[in-house]
Amino acid sequence: MPELTFTTVWPDGRRLQTYSPSLVVHDHLEVGRSYGVDDFVGRAEAALTEASERVRARWGRPCTAARASLATIRGVAEEQPDGLVTVESMDPPAVAP
Repeated sequence: MPELTFTTVWPDGRRLQTYSPSLVVHDHLEVGRSYGVDDFVGRAEAALTEASERVRARWGRPCTAARASLATIRGVAEEQPDGLVTVESMDPPAVAP
């Protein structure tokens, strides 16, 4: 299953690198775009939940790493609920259609 990491910059300047077991993150977030904290958390939750469910469909159990990634994002968001989160990069990058 293809994996992905994405790097975000938070309102306090912190860079957070996040793991996803699936490229589905490309469907929910865009490199170079900024999102309000709540919007970002909602998008990340949708992406990482979908990624975890893809793992469950293939291997019979959800992805604990995706759940841990989401928990980290939620924790950072609680510390700084206001401002913008910018998606700085994704590896691998999205492939143009």
